[in-house]
Amino acid sequence: MPKPVTVTIPHELGRAEARKRIEDGISRMGHQFDGVKLTKAWDGDCLSFSAKVVGQAVAGRLDVMEEAVRMEVDLPPFFAMIADKVKGRLKKEGQLMLEKK
Repeated sequence: MPKPVTVTIPHELGRAEARKRIEDGISRMGHQFDGVKLTKAWDGDCLSFSAKVVGQAVAGRLDVMEEAVRMEVDLPPFFAMIADKVKGRLKKEGQLMLEKK
């Protein structure tokens, strides 16, 4: 049974700029990791994604709002043991993408 991990990241960018940065950031991340198969689909300001990481399927949803981004990732049992570390990493990477420059 997948274990959901939820992260909410506040930002001051507005919905359109936050979405653009997320799209750019996810594309970069997809190219950085060899062997990771990433699929994604936008429906308005909601992104559904899935990836295969070390043979494990990971899926999630990301909602871009005017002042925050909410991400929910379903971790397989293999990654559920390190859910807190995954949550911290997601938050850190998300904050880097959404930093106001």
